[in-house]
Amino acid sequence: MKTHLLLRAGALAALLAPTLSHATNGYFQHGYGVRSQGIAGIGVALPQDALAAASNPAGTAFLGERVDLGLTWFVPERGAEITGGNLFGADGKYSGNDRKHFFIPEFGYLKPLPGNFTAGIAVYGNGGMNTDYARNPFAAFGGTGKAGVNFEQLFVTPSLAWKINERHAIGAAVNFAWQRFEAKGLGGFAPASAYPNRLTNRGTDTSIGWGLRLGWTGQVTDTLTLGASWSSKVKTDGFDKYKGLFAEGGGFDVPESWSVGAAWKALPALTLAAELQEIKYSDVDSVGNPLAYLFTGNALGSSSGAGFGWRDVTVVKLGASYDFNPDLTLRVGYSHSDNPIPRRETLFNILAPGVVQDHLTFGATWKVTRNGELSLAYAHAFRSTVHGSNSIPPGFPPGFGGGEANLHLKEDILGVAWSWKL
Repeated sequence: MKTHLLLRAGALAALLAPTLSHATNGYFQHGYGVRSQGIAGIGVALPQDALAAASNPAGTAFLGERVDLGLTWFVPERGAEITGGNLFGADGKYSGNDRKHFFIPEFGYLKPLPGNFTAGIAVYGNGGMNTDYARNPFAAFGGTGKAGVNFEQLFVTPSLAWKINERHAIGAAVNFAWQRFEAKGLGGFAPASAYPNRLTNRGTDTSIGWGLRLGWTGQVTDTLTLGASWSSKVKTDGFDKYKGLFAEGGGFDVPESWSVGAAWKALPALTLAAELQEIKYSDVDSVGNPLAYLFTGNALGSSSGAGFGWRDVTVVKLGASYDFNPDLTLRVGYSHSDNPIPRRETLFNILAPGVVQDHLTFGATWKVTRNGELSLAYAHAFRSTVHGSNSIPPGFPPGFGGGEANLHLKEDILGVAWSWKL
């Protein structure tokens, strides 16, 4: 019975995986697991379900045997505006919302083992980005047809945690990453590419890779728990079909990140939590290199090629969890992230306007049966706009006629999950 349950849950997550695509803190999710999403994405010092290894593998040591299966509905509103009298007539407003709805699956299983070990596996969307412009914002520069990108990133994370004693645990996990990508309507950038025939409209390409995640969590007093987690860069094989778009001939690694957190039981029923996360976007050339590299001979796709110019981001998360009664837990949270996109880098980032900074979240878990629980979470990412400054080069080549590109994004996220304690 248990085996059939796990196989069905895992199969459902795998079937839904190709539909995931989203962007919150840059292009990382704001939280992993519906329970975490309801409390601002907090999870490093507050493990709540079998997706805990996605934040801190050490936390899985305290959760027992369980299965968690969830689905998140993601609705972004993204777009751009070009102003300032562009020489080629590109001025205007552009909606990137030709595709509006996305679904993100999650699945986790934990199994305690002899010797105070816990093994687990988590399957979840780590990050992504989608824009779909029916009216091509690059048409004035030579782009044809619709424009946009679809980037999807799925992690499969097996983990092992060791409970050192009743208060402390350490854990390790392997992040197996599967990515897929498609770009269209970018023909205007062909003169600036080292491989112009592998720049755009090449269909879907995929890449895979793996990295390491390590973590610790400890109850340092009767009411205070601390946690720390580090994820290495995930080195992936390149997107060969798009070696003329991304630096290093199609390279698109997953950036390194780290997090620290604290959870304080202020009252028997009330837990207050905080978390700090750092994501090293600038260490991935295709993401961090500025578009201005074009002016120094570093064409798109070259070994040190121009990119999207993203900066590293720091994310601060605050939240509270309240046990209203033995069968109902309520959650609320707020998070703030740096904006990864500088004002001078907005032109290329019309494709990837990951500029939201503030999330307000709510969540709840109901105990429905003796071993079954239903969880819900809602997050709203408030609209954020970045106004370009010297963002469109006026000269040619490789200039684009001057003016400014402005970006905006807001999001609504609704998640539901079912948990079985085995």
